[in-house]
Amino acid sequence: MTMLKNRSARRKIKSPSLASGSPTSVSETTTPSAVVAESTILKSYHNAQQQISSRWHALPARDKLALTILLLFLILFVGGYGGYSIHSAATKSKADYNKAVSDYFWLRSQAGNIDIDANAAAQLDASESPTTAVTTVLSQAGINEAQVVAAGEGVQLSFTHDSQALVGRVLNTLQQQGWAFSRLSVQQDSASKLLQVQATLVR
Repeated sequence: MTMLKNRSARRKIKSPSLASGSPTSVSETTTPSAVVAESTILKSYHNAQQQISSRWHALPARDKLALTILLLFLILFVGGYGGYSIHSAATKSKADYNKAVSDYFWLRSQAGNIDIDANAAAQLDASESPTTAVTTVLSQAGINEAQVVAAGEGVQLSFTHDSQALVGRVLNTLQQQGWAFSRLSVQQDSASKLLQVQATLVR
């Protein structure tokens, strides 16, 4: 009997400490503000999802089918247009890059020829007479029956040809060599369709 009373007394002494609790147990049950905010966001998301789901189930079958087709169309349209735009931009960028590289290497390959042509033109200008220089330009273009005569400090020329492109190229070449047209007449014969060119060149 005495031992049973001692055990019951010990139990009565320990029970208040368990009921009161320790500071550590209080701190473990405290919820941080970040967890509260996350739970609020999750609740809002679930509520919105439930509302959308309930409204979707409330729609008739015909409306569900129409919305499904519309969503699929929008997805295909946006995806297809976006892919096409990206592909077009990439293709254009690649073409521009290739053109720039091609132009760069062409200019590098022609640099020596441009210098040689410029030196040759300067030498011809210094050594040849004006009529000879103009005749040389016409001959190199394939115009061999031209009339070229000196007129004071200038040159008068006259020739005929059926190619408008060649006539324009010859006139541009003469201008590039420093000749100016004080008089220029280009007429086309209605019967033969030949271009009749008459000009007076001065420097």
